Amino acid sequence: MRASIYKLDAFATQRFTGNPAAVVPLGVFARDATMQAIASENNLAETAFFVPSGDGYQIRWFTPTVEVPFCGHATLASAAVLMERLHPTRTDVVFQSASGPLTVERRSKYYVMNFPARILQRLENTPRLGRVLGAEPFEVHRDNLNNYVVLFEQAETVRSLAPDLEALARLNCTGVIVTAVGDSGYDIVSRYFAPAKGIPEDPVTGGAHCALTPFWASRLGRSEFRAYQASQRGGEMFCRLLDNRVELRGSVVFYLEGEIEF
Repeated sequence: MRASIYKLDAFATQRFTGNPAAVVPLGVFARDATMQAIASENNLAETAFFVPSGDGYQIRWFTPTVEVPFCGHATLASAAVLMERLHPTRTDVVFQSASGPLTVERRSKYYVMNFPARILQRLENTPRLGRVLGAEPFEVHRDNLNNYVVLFEQAETVRSLAPDLEALARLNCTGVIVTAVGDSGYDIVSRYFAPAKGIPEDPVTGGAHCALTPFWASRLGRSEFRAYQASQRGGEMFCRLLDNRVELRGSVVFYLEGEIEF
């Protein structure tokens, strides 16, 4: 079989920044093992596969090692493929997913995504995190997808962390989101480590901001803010809390368009 493939930089305004994602449109989903093999071959944080379903699409996401229930940046990339390549007259799309319906609208050069907010619970006893991350947290929370959300007092601490990734992969969690009040004109800064999912550090993570948006809305006293994920590639997005939903706004840049055989 042959299928089109696209590689895009999500949450980016210029190539080689943001978070790369591969997108593979299909008529019907391939076997799970085949999609996992394609994602492993791509060796990106996520590869998205989508198929037509009524007026919208069904979407699934794979890291190099596992299927995941949600991925923000690959959803953004998939929406761009649909609205800029496959159906350029469309201005919105609804993806049906394991995390429920995900709406994406095209507004000028931006895409606005509407995702479910994550529920957080503060934790008191996490003695290993300081040793694993290389700095002592100010607060630790857990979201409903089993990620730790770790608050530090300084943005520079977040930017300079060099965690023990092997130890982090052994923690009882999906991944670790680290965050602080922002610098350099941003309201918040963050990073995301998920070696247990085959992603040592994710460059820019829409899903993490579904937890960070309600987390910071209560602390900043407002529902909208500008966020920066301080990975080596780096990327920014605008976040807005809407009751139990999160609105994320970002841009995307096309990098590669071709065909795969499997």
